[in-house]
Amino acid sequence: MKIAVLKEAAIAERRVAATPETVKKFMNLKASVAVEAGAGLAASYADAAFREAGATTGTRADVLADADIVLAVQGPDPDSLAGLKQGAWLVAGLNPFGERMRIDRYAALGLEALAMELMPRITRAQSMDILSSQSNLAGYKAVLDAAAEYDRAFPMMMTAAGTVSAAKVFVMGVGVAGLQAIATARRLGAQVSATDVRAATKEQILSLGARPIFVENVAGIEGEGAGGYATEMSDAYKAAQAELVSAHIAKQDIVITTALIPGLAAPRLISDTQVATMRPGSVIVDLAVEQGGNVEGSVVGEIVERHGVKIVGHRNVPSRLATDSSALFARNLFNFLSAFWDKDAGKPVLDEEIGTAVRVTQGGKVVHERLLS
Repeated sequence: MKIAVLKEAAIAERRVAATPETVKKFMNLKASVAVEAGAGLAASYADAAFREAGATTGTRADVLADADIVLAVQGPDPDSLAGLKQGAWLVAGLNPFGERMRIDRYAALGLEALAMELMPRITRAQSMDILSSQSNLAGYKAVLDAAAEYDRAFPMMMTAAGTVSAAKVFVMGVGVAGLQAIATARRLGAQVSATDVRAATKEQILSLGARPIFVENVAGIEGEGAGGYATEMSDAYKAAQAELVSAHIAKQDIVITTALIPGLAAPRLISDTQVATMRPGSVIVDLAVEQGGNVEGSVVGEIVERHGVKIVGHRNVPSRLATDSSALFARNLFNFLSAFWDKDAGKPVLDEEIGTAVRVTQGGKVVHERLLS
């Protein structure tokens, strides 16, 4: 069983899908690992470290030759996979809804493409969940990015020259990224509040010492979707939430938005009119900018200023912590493959529940139900 690890080619992508740690673990499963030269350099993993762990390094053509499984962070260009044998597995974050034509081309190549972001939110798959591991770091980094752009201090400081008030931070969307953003802002000494459409998150917000901001006057809205994700809200709820947020956001120094709905454009949470109510020097970090943005006026890969407010739209925030995000991503992939490793067959054999959830192409066809409907 040969496992190939590719060097990423996407813009602003510094991560790598394997580390020397996971290479050793794959070797213990009696697999061989080939890493494309330079694949880990941007994440501080040298080629020599991979070789010391037991991997070989070489050109893309070298690592793809006779490979049974290909590991990547983002889906590679199908044109770059020349020489990969039919039936090989491609295991990566494939963005199947945003890159539908690319999925069709993987099918045409005869690959079995496994989209790791479709991993079901079930207990036994938690250690395989790339969305959770990467979102955790993104929430942390979002607060640091906000602090870097904010021209004031986060904690309250009492000095001989007077008192500096604590920054007020508002987190919109309390998934994994939002919870980490709350925790990080609290550690930095900010006054933190947060909101979400899912009623169950109120206790989580309180447990982190933040103030929950929730719509109370619209009954029957829970916002829970399959796998714990948020779903689209009713028009009545959206109107009530907009009114509540408008009153609250004007008093905030920093806002961090994290709301995403799988397979759909990011919901719009903050309008330009609401941005205009914030005081000059305030900062908004839009973690959903690459999926259309939660904030009107946010721009992918840029920090823009509107009404005196900085709107931060960094690309690929987990990649801004490339060493740690690579380590977690690589462990997710190893945990996934090793959980299904058949020692007798010398390869992983997926079960129906998880295999059906993540498999998008097989046997020359697109097979995932959501991509066919």
